[in-house]
Amino acid sequence: MKQLIRRLSRFADSSQYSLLRSNSQSTPSTATAHRGSGVSRSAHRRVAGKTVPEGHVPVYVGDEMERFTVSAELLNHPVFIWLLNKSAQEYGYEQRGGLRIPCHVLVFERAIDSLRLGHESSDLEDLLGSVFIFEDYL
Repeated sequence: MKQLIRRLSRFADSSQYSLLRSNSQSTPSTATAHRGSGVSRSAHRRVAGKTVPEGHVPVYVGDEMERFTVSAELLNHPVFIWLLNKSAQEYGYEQRGGLRIPCHVLVFERAIDSLRLGHESSDLEDLLGSVFIFEDYL
């Protein structure tokens, strides 16, 4: 458990998550930063019919079904492909109601922020793998 916490905290400081907060808490600069960050959390998480910015895809993370909009460019990244494969294993290929990612919201935020900061893909895959192994024991 200590090793998992160390690995999570190694990637990013929680103060850097202003780009991931809901739009209701955002400042004017957050809206422009959203375009470059690759991911943002929607203000209205479970409201159907909300528009998604061009070039982005809505994903639902964790048991809470937290809604994020992710840049379509990230879908080809090896770490995101790894997450999509885990999603297919967990939920199958015929998901209804949006793309679901089976990990904790905090882990997803850290992984996406680490991608934005340019951390190595192999380190992120190891981190995510250890998180999924840890969750299997809970």
